[in-house]
Amino acid sequence: MEVFDFAAIASAAALSTLAAAWWMLRTNDQAHAQQPATAQDVGASVSFLFEEDMLHHASETAARLYQLIPGQDDWDGVRSHFLNRFPSLPESPRDAPPGSTVVAARDLGDAATLRLTRDGIYTRVSMHDNGGRGYVPPSRLKALYQELEDLKRASDTTPHAVWQLDSEGKVSWHNLAYADLYERLHGSPPDAAVPVFEIRSDFDATNGSQRVSTQIAEDGQKDWYDVSAVSVADITIFHAIDVNAVVKSEIAQRNFVQTLAKTFAQLSIGLAIFDRNGRLALFNPALIDLTDLPAEFLSGRPNLMSFFDRIRESRRMPEPKNYASWRQEIADVISAATDGRYEETWTLETGQTYRVNGRPHPDGAIAFLIEDISAEISLTRNFRAELELGQSLMDTLDDAVVVFSSAGVVTFCNLAYRELWGVDPDNSFADVTVADALLGWKSLCVDGPDWTALSDFVLTFGDRTPWTLPLDVKDGPALICTVTHIASGATVVRFSDQSAKQTAVSDRSRAV
Repeated sequence: MEVFDFAAIASAAALSTLAAAWWMLRTNDQAHAQQPATAQDVGASVSFLFEEDMLHHASETAARLYQLIPGQDDWDGVRSHFLNRFPSLPESPRDAPPGSTVVAARDLGDAATLRLTRDGIYTRVSMHDNGGRGYVPPSRLKALYQELEDLKRASDTTPHAVWQLDSEGKVSWHNLAYADLYERLHGSPPDAAVPVFEIRSDFDATNGSQRVSTQIAEDGQKDWYDVSAVSVADITIFHAIDVNAVVKSEIAQRNFVQTLAKTFAQLSIGLAIFDRNGRLALFNPALIDLTDLPAEFLSGRPNLMSFFDRIRESRRMPEPKNYASWRQEIADVISAATDGRYEETWTLETGQTYRVNGRPHPDGAIAFLIEDISAEISLTRNFRAELELGQSLMDTLDDAVVVFSSAGVVTFCNLAYRELWGVDPDNSFADVTVADALLGWKSLCVDGPDWTALSDFVLTFGDRTPWTLPLDVKDGPALICTVTHIASGATVVRFSDQSAKQTAVSDRSRAV
């Protein structure tokens, strides 16, 4: 026999077999359609065959009930018809494990199940009613009782009060925490007609939350609860969470902020605190006085850039030489303040001087302190001018003068002293002590003076009697050293040229 003849015969046999099978299935469906259908019959006759996600075949009853067309409808379309009754139906056939899987109905009294049989790319779904609605198999009934016990145990051990109201506003269920709370607040067992809290009339039960305060009769203290509600059909479920710790923390924080505000209001230093978003969060009255910024502007919580822009416009900071780089300079200021490195002195056109500091604060906040130091700068300048005047005055003296502090350190000397001994303590990199000075003096003088007594005189505390000491300089004139105690424990040492004084006296005698 030829190969082609054999293939033709096999093909004809296969077509005949398929036609016979189709006729038998059609006859069986017609027979079922002619008989009264029970719930079990309908359930058994609902079946689908999927190839991947596409509906490949549906029984006649399934196609008629759900208006489905193989080749056009897919898994999502079929799943939408069953999702309300069978919520655990997988989102895709590929999510079902290979082999047979049973999906139970949502309703406790609904014994229907969906059986998913997955084999490669094909998935068959068939519904089984198992005796119709109202019948629950013993195994499923046991599982439901176990689940009920688990839910009851979970609700009774939660520390938060939970209760639900029916459509008439009566408490239809509550947990143990609700009963305990009700007895503490009302002194009686729960009353279904009177909920534990009186809920406001404008309370949004779909997504609402309100804070409720109650007063305990035992100690007169107030308890605070956050009450939230969720509506499911005609039932409203309430949850009450104890927020006493939160309320106490909020009160403590509010009191702390008020205390800080009162303290800052008394400061003469302007204070501006910016939060982590760069917005002005806190300022004191001194800031208004120092920057001339209106309170309305500061109360509007400006950002850092706007704050410094307004200060520049009010001419309360040095005018930038290059306005084009102004923004970059302010960005550098903010960056330095974030690191705690910003500290500058602003000299204004009005003659005032401000000291400005930027300091980082927790949670990304930044604080700027602006202080008017005009009086301090003026005092420093005057003090410096007086020192320069005193120095100039002492430099006009012929006698060499040096002053030691109570610790024996040189604090002052005049021009004659520097020229006499060839030293300049002001330009020394380290402090010049009385011991250092004595070494220089001894090297230029003839031995003989009691240098130890002079050193002890400088370093001794208390009142001391002035005394003199003659000095014989090797390459210079004879000197008289006068040692005198002055204020603050300091000592002044003066070197006088004895020969010059005698010559001056003789000149005055001859003149007379």
